[in-house]
Amino acid sequence: MNSKTFFSLIAPAKLNLFLHINARRDDGYHELETLFTFLNFGDELSFELTDESSILITGDTKDIPLEDNLIYKAALMLQTDTKTKHGVKINLIKRLPMGGGVGGGSSDAATTLLALNKLWNINYDINKLANLGLQLGADVPVFIRGESAIAQGIGEKLHRVELAQKWYCVVHPNQHVSTAKIFTHPDLKRDTPKISGDWKQQTLHNDCEPLVKKLCPEVEKTLQWLLKYAPSKMTGTGSCCFVEFDTQAQASHVLANLPHTWQGFIASNANISPAHTELTAIFDQ
Repeated sequence: MNSKTFFSLIAPAKLNLFLHINARRDDGYHELETLFTFLNFGDELSFELTDESSILITGDTKDIPLEDNLIYKAALMLQTDTKTKHGVKINLIKRLPMGGGVGGGSSDAATTLLALNKLWNINYDINKLANLGLQLGADVPVFIRGESAIAQGIGEKLHRVELAQKWYCVVHPNQHVSTAKIFTHPDLKRDTPKISGDWKQQTLHNDCEPLVKKLCPEVEKTLQWLLKYAPSKMTGTGSCCFVEFDTQAQASHVLANLPHTWQGFIASNANISPAHTELTAIFDQ
């Protein structure tokens, strides 16, 4: 089978290495500053071109109705926007936890748009694709652009950064945290001053962490347990927590000792999203 009509991509996890909330806007959105990086680990999506115009989603779709499935919504949006006659079969192997703060659904949607832009020979530029993706969620353009970045505003202003390679042990305490619940909660801290000067010289933190620990004691338990190995952090609005190391062996050691009631994985970070790297290898070889 032609590698350009059937291929698989990683829909990578992301980590928020810090997340500051600066203010709540009148429209309900929040002004924030956060640092994203991608991981060499994620869901796996395979795409097969079809001549029929149908969009078929198979695999680990759980019990999510098709019309609520972000992969389906992304494919249908691009198909409608371009009026293409092509269809696609998409299979999902789910590895990232839902409600974990690692961007699983947003990454799946972005990877779908990136893949179908090539598979269907649409040739939208990255800005047009990112603007489409924004309709599916605030994090989707981050995955479409696919570069480690500091995000500002409501997450739409991205400034690329180059980060040293590190290894992460990411732990999911089998708790689902609702992003909407955290961002609408009256106790969320919303007044962290904006960073001035070099962000690397600042004291960085996650403004969502105190509230999530209060609402979800298992997250606090996870962060405390990880402290035995390294400074622990929570990504996004949780519930995944992580520790950072210089070597794979250090991260593997933490994973090997993980309590059986939790799930986890290790991965190195990537300044360019693995989805982009793999697409380039397939279509630009």
